[in-house]
This record gives sequence, C-alpha cells and structure tokens, in this order.
Amino acid sequence: MITIAIVNNKGGVSKTTTAVNVGAGLAKKGKKVLLVDLDGQANLSQSLGVGLNGKSIYGVFKGSHGIEPKEINKNLHVMPASESLSELELELVSEFEREKFLKYALDEVKKNYDFAIIDCGPSKGLLTVNALTACDDIIIPLQSEFLAMQGVKSLTDLVFKVKKSLNPTVRILGVLITMYDKRKILNKSVASEISQHYPVFDTFIRENVSLAEAPTSKLDIFKYAPKSMGAKDYSNLTEEILSKYE
Repeated sequence: MITIAIVNNKGGVSKTTTAVNVGAGLAKKGKKVLLVDLDGQANLSQSLGVGLNGKSIYGVFKGSHGIEPKEINKNLHVMPASESLSELELELVSEFEREKFLKYALDEVKKNYDFAIIDCGPSKGLLTVNALTACDDIIIPLQSEFLAMQGVKSLTDLVFKVKKSLNPTVRILGVLITMYDKRKILNKSVASEISQHYPVFDTFIRENVSLAEAPTSKLDIFKYAPKSMGAKDYSNLTEEILSKYE
C-alpha cells in the first residue's frame, strides 16, 4: 500500500478537493483506495456524504477500534473524522509514541489497499505529524498566490524534522498548483517561482466552479460533472501520480 498525505498548513488551498478526487480517480483506475479524514472539520467525510456517527479516526487514535471504513463503492472506502478530533492532540500529549499511532493503524490494513490518501487539517500539530510519519509521499496543494507560497517553507521544515527523526524515507511527491488561471500574471509567476525550489506536478488544477459544487451533492467530480475542466484536470493528475510509481 502506498500512503500519500495531502498537506498544507494553510487553509483553502484545495487539500480536501484533492484528496477526494485523487482518491476517486485512483478508484476509477481499478485501485483499492482508503481515504482517511484527519481534519477536525470533517470536510472530506461530508463531501462524500459519510456521517460522523459511528466509528471514526478518533476512535482509532484512542484505541477503541481499528480502521473500519465506510464504503463509497467497491474500490473507495472512507475512514471518517469526528467532531471530537479537534480535542485529540491534548488527549494524546502524554501518550508513548503518539506520533506513530496512525502508522500502526494503517499497517494493520495495508494488505487490503493499493493506496491510502490522508487529508490533513490546516495545522502543523500532532495529527499532521502522524500523517507525515505514516506516509510514503506528500502532495502539497498550493494556491497560486504569493501569500500561499510563504507557508511552504515552514511546512517543508517540518517535513525535514519528521524525515530526520520519525520517517527517513518520506518524500515530497510534488507541489500541486490549484485554483490556477493562466490569464493572471501572478498565477504564472508563483508557479514559476515555486518550481525553482520544489518538484511541481505538470498538471495544474484550474479554477472550476464544478469542483466547488460537487461536495454539495456529496459526489466526487467524476460523478458530478464528468466532462468539466475539474474532472479533466484531476484525471490528468491521477495519471501523473500513477506514472511516478511505475
């Protein structure tokens, strides 16, 4: 099982949109995919119509149960968040190996999946450290604006610390430019600047209203608007991700 964390400590950069649609894209390609909602706002769970009652990632961290996800379709499963997730960091502060709880839980189910995609909250706290410790690779969605770019350095500093002490093989698979509009000079300059410092996906996710609308129907972009620019972009991104593991 390949585990990919979708991470950025800034909100509103399309982390959840990317997690949902990369997961759905991989599932369409016949891959068995586990989506893990590690954000206390539970946007991923809600985007796919998964209720927050019952077993959740909170219970996994608390040791109440293992990963027992809810099925979206035969290839796509979701381990939902819960409203209690925001309290978890304080509850785990004195626990031994608290940074590895998610890794141990995912190890138990890795034989069941080809990919696990972790949707992280906009934080550099313990939950994000768990994701970075558990994952093989990291995708950093980045809105193509100047202020969004400033947070990437602090995030990569955290990745370096995790790599040094907790997960020596973790790597940045790529920065994903989102909400892109080629007509805007600033968008182009940010994309050019970031590519000088980090690996950047060839696929850019363009601004597309269908991507914003799809969660209101509890659907991924491929089911909501299969002919939209958003569907085309995430299909291309899925192909690009798969090509990196060939």
